[in-house]
Order: sequence, then structure tokens, then C-alpha cells
Amino acid sequence: MSRLHDMGGRIGDGAVNPADNAIYARDWHGRALALTLAAGALGAWNIDISRHARERLSPRDYMNFSYYEKWIAALADLLVERGLVSEEELRRGAAAGASEAADRALRADDVAAALARGGPSGRSIEAPPRFAVGERVRTRRPARNILVDQGHTRLPSYAAGCAGEVVICHGAHVLPDSHAHDLGEAPEPLYAVRFAARELWGRAEHPGDTVTLDLWESYLEPEA
Repeated sequence: MSRLHDMGGRIGDGAVNPADNAIYARDWHGRALALTLAAGALGAWNIDISRHARERLSPRDYMNFSYYEKWIAALADLLVERGLVSEEELRRGAAAGASEAADRALRADDVAAALARGGPSGRSIEAPPRFAVGERVRTRRPARNILVDQGHTRLPSYAAGCAGEVVICHGAHVLPDSHAHDLGEAPEPLYAVRFAARELWGRAEHPGDTVTLDLWESYLEPEA
């Protein structure tokens, strides 16, 4: 079953406004991002674990929270789960004492270099890509993590069972379905797959509309 965050194509949520490109709507939004980056630099989790933490918020909170409220709520969950902060410290708004992770704190002078390094992505593997550019493929159905029940995946439910064409092979990249659950990087070939909009939605605003998704090899099979 999909979680509430997997919302693509759902009716009733209003139109997307492409002109709304404000970075921070409120002053505290930038601080929320800074706190999330600083906590991530402690090395207690990876980017896929942090994404999954946001997905695991309760449906009521997920729908009521703003974008950065989701970030802060998920961060609080991770800090408690990984033993970096206690629930009592969160309620009190103050630490009980010096943290053992203090020596791993991200310093202001190191922020630019840390951001430039980015997260885990490209990796080397011995196996050649299974699919070639121009090949027709179909995504697996249902769109779920096959390693962990109800686990994180980057295959959206609206694309499950749909046929498309490989347009780029990005090389091997860390598999989020494994990485989000501390099961290792398990790198696989990653492909850009182009779908006709009507394949995904049943109809298209314009006949030539397409949607391109980056999908891992284990999400795909040859089109029958």
C-alpha cells in the first residue's frame, strides 16, 4: 500500500503554480533547512533515511503540516530514534547536557564544502546495464519496496505497470529502497524513462505531452 505522500495525479489538490518560485516564504524556513543539514552532517543517517522519515509522518500531520514543518517533524523523529535527543529534551526545549555528537558538529566555515560534496549517487558495478537507450520497458506493479514491507521506494504509484522508453542510462546509483533502511547502498543502473502522459493519466492535456522519470533497474522489466 502506498503512503499519503505518493500523491501524483490525485484529483482535488488544486493546480500547480509554476510561477511560485519563492525560496523561503517565512524567515524560519531557512533555519529549518539549516538545522536539517547540520543534523544530517552528524552522520547518523543518510538522505534516503531522511526522506523516508518524512514519508512516515502520520497522515493527519502530513496533510496539515507545511513543507518545512514536515522537515522539522521528521527531523525530530530521527533525532529521537537515533539516540541524539530524548523526547524529554524536545519537550523542555533544552539539552540535558553536552552531546556525544558535539565533535561532529557542522561548522559555518565547512558548510559550502559539505554542500559541494553532495550526497551518495554514482557508484561502480561490474554488471552491465540490462536496458539500452531506445528500449521499451514497463514498470513493476504494484509500486512498492520489495526488500522491506511498507518501505521507501522512488517508484511512484501513478507509474506502476506503465510502459515507456529508456532515453538515458545514468550509470549505477545507490538504490534508495535499500539505503533508506540501513541495508547498504546496493547500487543499480539508473535510467531516465519517458512515458506518454496518456499512459500515466489516461488522457493528456496535449497529444504530445510526456513525463520522464528516473527509475532504478529493479523497478523495470522488458515491455511484453
